[in-house]
Amino acid sequence: MKKAVTYIFLFLIIVSMTCTIVIFQYKEFTNYEIRLKKFSSYYELKYFIKTNLEILNSKSRGGIIASYDAESGEVASVATAPGYSTTNIQVEGVDEADIVKTDGKYIYVVSNNSVIIVKAYPPEEAEVLSKMELNGTVTGIYVNKDRLIVFESNFPLFYIFYAYEPSYEQKTSIKIYDISDRRTPILKRDISLSGWYFDSRMIGEYVYVIVNSPAIKTNEEDKIEILLPRISVNNREEVVPANKIYYSAVSDYYYTYTIIMAINVQNDQEEPTYETILMGISSSMYVSLNNIYLVVPKWSKTGVEVTIIHRIHIEGNKIKYEASGQVPGIVLNQFSMDEYNEYFRIATTTRHVARSPEEATSANHIYILDLNMSIVGKIENIAPGETIYSARFMRNRCYLVTFKKVDPFFVIDLEDPTNPKILGKLKISGYSDYLHPYDENHIIGIGKETVEAEEGDFAWYQGVKISLFDVSDVENPKEISKYVIGDRGTETPVLYDHKALLFDKSRNLLVIPVLVAEINEEEYPEGVPPYIYGEYTWQGVYVFKISLEEGIILRGKITHIENETISMIDYYYLYSPYMVKRALYIGNVLYTISDKKIKMNSLDTLDKINEIELP
Repeated sequence: MKKAVTYIFLFLIIVSMTCTIVIFQYKEFTNYEIRLKKFSSYYELKYFIKTNLEILNSKSRGGIIASYDAESGEVASVATAPGYSTTNIQVEGVDEADIVKTDGKYIYVVSNNSVIIVKAYPPEEAEVLSKMELNGTVTGIYVNKDRLIVFESNFPLFYIFYAYEPSYEQKTSIKIYDISDRRTPILKRDISLSGWYFDSRMIGEYVYVIVNSPAIKTNEEDKIEILLPRISVNNREEVVPANKIYYSAVSDYYYTYTIIMAINVQNDQEEPTYETILMGISSSMYVSLNNIYLVVPKWSKTGVEVTIIHRIHIEGNKIKYEASGQVPGIVLNQFSMDEYNEYFRIATTTRHVARSPEEATSANHIYILDLNMSIVGKIENIAPGETIYSARFMRNRCYLVTFKKVDPFFVIDLEDPTNPKILGKLKISGYSDYLHPYDENHIIGIGKETVEAEEGDFAWYQGVKISLFDVSDVENPKEISKYVIGDRGTETPVLYDHKALLFDKSRNLLVIPVLVAEINEEEYPEGVPPYIYGEYTWQGVYVFKISLEEGIILRGKITHIENETISMIDYYYLYSPYMVKRALYIGNVLYTISDKKIKMNSLDTLDKINEIELP
């Protein structure tokens, strides 16, 4: 079972491979090194990459990184429209691609390599209207009025790309369909970029897509070949010239182009615009209404891993590089970053190398930067020996969860950007992988319950835990309610994908998909050891009522695996086509979606109204 769980988190592990243990002796790169410049020619680009790779390969990874300079030799809650729920996003007005979308009448579902359009409301008339089958893997979709935007990759979703030599050519396609007639979608634009899909956002009529494209490969003669990224719009292909590519004079083992493209999804006559940057593989990104922040882990000159931040301004089809900066440590995910009142805030973790785990240490930090990417305020060495498990910025506060054996929940004041300070903390069992605002003074945490280990300085993970924190007294935060689902081995995609959460404060509604593992306590008459995993017994959604007056109360459960047993799940990949992956509501109807079924239940009683099979 441990192996099966590991495969579910493979993608996250790959992205976080850059979280290498380092010595915390921070020494900055110079601003001249990290600021982006442009090549003057393909020859200069080729020389830059080959020279740095030769130097890097001749040194140990913990040594000094050589550099080459060619020039000289606002936290938001879930955005909702009246009558139906939308994707759980980080920033209001900045939509995020997902595998399920709704516009209040239709539901759009990604199922394997297909996109299915379903008439969903009223539920009694639900039916499948159309199915679009694609050749590759569909990684996400958007709906913008009568336009459907589909991201397609020509390689498996969990393809291991953490290398600069691809085993075959990767390509990302953006297909834009006219869905005025939902029964007959019409492909209007087909845009492709060399490389793999990294992330995207949609603001108004513009989709901003970020693709990572390999810069080098080894040919048949075992010689390094320098590549240039390619872009195709409706079969008109162009190669991005070297003199349009930005770079920084900081070396990297995994040279990769990051392509940022803006596409007007409503105006087919407007050509996409883009900018290209040569750098290492981005570990995460944060997007506000006006800026894209790309973060790239690098080794500093003293062997410390630092995070380099590039700010790119976006406005419609305009994409403009603005500034670069750096902070010690690495970021966990997009929620470790935030922009508010012309400041960028970021939470990082540094780790200290030691000969034994007992001697190793870690520390956590909050840095505040202005829009020039210069540090103006900071708190360092928060919870030494622990690491960040989740973070959430909300206006003038940051909520931080660190963990090693117990869960310190920190409340941090950011009102004065030059002087942030810890206001209070709470130590409880368990930890939160994801924090979500309930209101200004209350936070929802979703993670795992834990039991402290007697045999070492660690804890055993148990079932999925949902907590409600009261931070109205900032110096004394409290856990006012909690609910634990299942035993050790229980999982929910919310732990690594916030878009799987359905929350609506006005309806006191919280819904999460869960794969439940349970232990037969009769098999352990002397007590269940904390390291024992349960057997999988159920999959579906847990529907909760959540309020300040009553706390977290289970209202009921809905599953799509009813006529067969839980044994139909592929234990190697933890997958079944009937595993519920998303939930949403339209009007007073709760819809649960799997790859093969949509089920409709009353939000008032949870009684079944209808269900349809997906082709």
